[in-house]
Amino acid sequence: MTPLEKTEALYQELVAWYGEGGDRETRAACKLLMVALIKLKEHGGPGWHGLIEEYLIMLKNDPARFQRMLEANRGKDKRQGADPDRSDRLIA
Repeated sequence: MTPLEKTEALYQELVAWYGEGGDRETRAACKLLMVALIKLKEHGGPGWHGLIEEYLIMLKNDPARFQRMLEANRGKDKRQGADPDRSDRLIA
């Protein structure tokens, strides 16, 4: 499993944890976002918030590009070899 696939699996596990509660998908996504934000702040250097802003702008203005970026990180197992163009190394 790639890191993105592992993250998606964790998201599904969190959704299941909330059971039949209201807004369970949103609550699970918020938990992942909260952890991601603090980790970016801790490890992302002085420009950590700029990266977040770039992703938000891309998601708002060019959702197809954002989806392509996600797809570039999906389903590539580095143990089996990655694409020579290194598109598997895109951040996301």
